[in-house]
Amino acid sequence: MSQLENVKQNHENSKAHHGAGHRSRLRERLLDGGSNALLDHELVEFLLTMAIPRRDMKPLAKNLIDTFGSLSALLTADGDSIKQVPGMGETSTAAIKIVHAAALRLISEPVREQPILTSWQALLDYLRADMAHLLNERVRVLHLNSKNRLIRDELVSEGSIDQAAIYTREVIKRALELGSAAIILVHNHPSGDSAPSRQDIAITKDICDAGRRLGIAVHDHIIIGKDGHTSFRSQGLI
Repeated sequence: MSQLENVKQNHENSKAHHGAGHRSRLRERLLDGGSNALLDHELVEFLLTMAIPRRDMKPLAKNLIDTFGSLSALLTADGDSIKQVPGMGETSTAAIKIVHAAALRLISEPVREQPILTSWQALLDYLRADMAHLLNERVRVLHLNSKNRLIRDELVSEGSIDQAAIYTREVIKRALELGSAAIILVHNHPSGDSAPSRQDIAITKDICDAGRRLGIAVHDHIIIGKDGHTSFRSQGLI
């Protein structure tokens, strides 16, 4: 091996050793101090080191945070958007999305295990984590039994950046099929503003009227935005 090759090899070995030491320090901080011991980009960096070993992940982690604007926006972004960031592939994108999936399972447990009306804040936390940063509008219906426990959480419609279809007949038909005693309507506003539109108010009134005639209560219609949420019930719109 030539002297130049020796220098290059020593340099690569030094980088690998530094990288291994840095990862070790991140791991120790995480285990000793918990999640608050690491910055947002360091959490992503450590996660990526497990998906892409033997590479410095700090620049990619910082770029991901900068591209999406925040850790929460990164975790809730769709896989195709994440894969478009240079340096990201199937494995590294899956690593990001598995964290999101695990987080949703964790925060949705009270929603799944307890009556919805007694775990309202948990429901709002779950919905915001799942929908606040979506790029397209989605409509969901939460179906509840007579004890207000969740029967089914269904995606009804996915539309464009500012519109998704919802049909009174289909919502009520599905509630009858499931034997729902009550429902909660949910959709997001990708614009970030959770204020209801005239169309939102009109369709909600139609669904409430139709449900009332068939003994199906509409507990609320919740709009999720980056700025927070709007509850039709608390606004006196139901």
